[in-house]
Amino acid sequence: MTTDSYLHIVGPRPSFESIFMSLAFSLARRSTCRRLKVGCVIARSDFRKIEAIGYNGGAAGQENDCESDEPGKCGHLHAEENAIINGGVERSTAKVFFTTNFPCPMCCKRIVNFGGVTHVYYGGEYRDGSGITILERAKIEVVHYPLEHAP
Repeated sequence: MTTDSYLHIVGPRPSFESIFMSLAFSLARRSTCRRLKVGCVIARSDFRKIEAIGYNGGAAGQENDCESDEPGKCGHLHAEENAIINGGVERSTAKVFFTTNFPCPMCCKRIVNFGGVTHVYYGGEYRDGSGITILERAKIEVVHYPLEHAP
């Protein structure tokens, strides 16, 4: 197979940002939320290692159905929460979040407290974007990275 035919099959070389954002969107498909399926990837800032993944849903071994259809009251853990819970990396390690939707204000606070986060890439808007102030005060760069940038 020639290089030209290989590129025709796989396309141009994707950025790490597009790869990790695509993974976040793939993870969102595992969500059991009826209203908004969200996925999250935490990677090292040099993009050489994924530290944790998450998606929104019920607690492990518990009911996965939404408790309510009212926004903010479905009872699920958020994707960012689950990724933070799954992440065992030191606070001092530089990290980047990739999430399909902008995090809620409480998840923004969790991201700040997780430590070492340099960037938050997000695909779509969330109904409450007030968390941006929380991230910016913590000197975390916020980057809108819609799905069309992902392969």
